[in-house]
Amino acid sequence: MRRVRVDIGGTQLRVAIFEENGVLVTKTAMPNDHGMGPVGNLERIARTIEGWDTSYKGVGIGCPGPLDFPMGRILNPPNLPGWEGFDIVRWLEGRLGCRAVLNNDANVAGLAEARLGVGRGLESVVYLTVSTGVGAAYVLDGRIVGGAHSCAAEVFNMVVADRPSVRLGMNAGALEDQASGTAIARVASERLGVEVDAAQVFTLRHEGNEVARAVVDDAAAMLARGVCNISCVVDPDIFVFGGSVALYNPDFVDLVHEKACQLVLNPDSLLFALAECGGDAGLMGAALLV
Repeated sequence: MRRVRVDIGGTQLRVAIFEENGVLVTKTAMPNDHGMGPVGNLERIARTIEGWDTSYKGVGIGCPGPLDFPMGRILNPPNLPGWEGFDIVRWLEGRLGCRAVLNNDANVAGLAEARLGVGRGLESVVYLTVSTGVGAAYVLDGRIVGGAHSCAAEVFNMVVADRPSVRLGMNAGALEDQASGTAIARVASERLGVEVDAAQVFTLRHEGNEVARAVVDDAAAMLARGVCNISCVVDPDIFVFGGSVALYNPDFVDLVHEKACQLVLNPDSLLFALAECGGDAGLMGAALLV
């Protein structure tokens, strides 16, 4: 039977239907209208699903964290104003009359990569997404490891440097504030004296700009520390890298690997790969939740 996937984003909402074997049937996207709140936005999603007039097994929901997976509740994601404390699973189950399952967006993308993508057939997969932020998922035996409090693999807040705090609510020296696309752009802009985004920093690096080179090198070193910390705890078969910074700059991922090999206990076993499920990884993974 088919499965429905709902993707809640700060700017966009996506919904899709997949066959049992993971083949996409149809999908659509719509803006997240913050003036409508969670109920108004989810009502639009529910009407879309009903308009497809098909039977389905249940609904998998991917959403930015922090979340409470067992309770099916959104806690306080910074990019979802007005959704704080919302019981999204209970609402969707009541509205659609079917089972719904909630997990965070990095976890569901990681689940897709572990079961359908480059990690298929492997027992232990860590998925790292490096984009606007830094997120992760740990998938063991084809199942997301969420932890006792839905906080497993929340590596964005992992301390990797002895540096001042940058963003409220995040540890000083946190991985996301040292190695994300946002961090790369922020540090490069400060050092260059002109506003640049992450893509421009990588372009400048390839053109031989020494400031850009140093910024990217430092970000790679911070990610390598993160990889080492993760490896010390779970020792996965493979690290799979997704997100725009990683996928558009594979040489950056190679640099992280080079630096991480200098830190981990067994560098010969440190396997990196780029994600291969593409932009629909989150949709695919959330469908697998059901």
